[in-house]
Amino acid sequence: MTAQQWFSAKGREIHCKGRPLIMGVVNVTTDSFYDGGRYVEPERAIAHALELVRQGADIIDLGGESTRPGAHSISEQDELAHVIPVMKGLVHRVSVPISIDTTKSRVAEIALDCGASIINDVSALRQDPAMASVVARFDAGVVLMHMHGYPQTMQQSPYYSNVVGEVVHFLDERLRNALDAGIARTNIILDPGFGFGKLLIHNLDLLDGLSAFASLNRPVLVGLSRKAFIGKVVERPVEHRDWGTAAAVALAVDRGAHIVRVHDVAKMIDVVKMAAALNPQWSSSGQEHDA
Repeated sequence: MTAQQWFSAKGREIHCKGRPLIMGVVNVTTDSFYDGGRYVEPERAIAHALELVRQGADIIDLGGESTRPGAHSISEQDELAHVIPVMKGLVHRVSVPISIDTTKSRVAEIALDCGASIINDVSALRQDPAMASVVARFDAGVVLMHMHGYPQTMQQSPYYSNVVGEVVHFLDERLRNALDAGIARTNIILDPGFGFGKLLIHNLDLLDGLSAFASLNRPVLVGLSRKAFIGKVVERPVEHRDWGTAAAVALAVDRGAHIVRVHDVAKMIDVVKMAAALNPQWSSSGQEHDA
């Protein structure tokens, strides 16, 4: 089974067109695990986003609050101060969709009003009861991600009997919840949440079993870039996990990923293109228009 290879965001259909989409990460945070503190100043963040688009990013994912293991929540006011100046400075300078990585409905609402079209919610609409209604009202795209617990505690002995089956079940339940809240099915993207409350073996099992998520018939997003589990396998610090990330991305594309969230767009776009060229499911994806 092949899942749907396009989604809608604010009435715009976004198609994969022969390969998975590349989502470029722009963290305007002080403590994200890889690039925290690099792009806190709005002009630096905007310049970085423009460079990622030049390199081939299909979507920009803008985040103002770290969700790395052990990260502490910040206030709504601080998160808005991080992302909105960048959002306002970027939206009229790029044609690609902009995603806001947030769990706060007020941040989502203001960002969508400023021109964002996708909400990337690591809590899958669970943390803020008002988030689903905001997404539905704006007809926005939304990423629903699996996370075991919360960033502060998620890596404290997570346990699964069958990680692939349990994450598929969780995302199916959150998908149904989103539909009940009035969010269009075509607007929903699913993310198994690599590194979010998973041990090394769980991440490897999820990557190996990624094709199981096709049963939900929604585009699948994977965030593998420079994650700790890759570091454990290749025994490299975060700044030297390019090749490990490339291998994981290639396997994810082979197993059905539709959107790949990465820090290094210029490097990973070649990996995605090559992996897609070897995968029969992408041979006619440019003509996939059915809901």
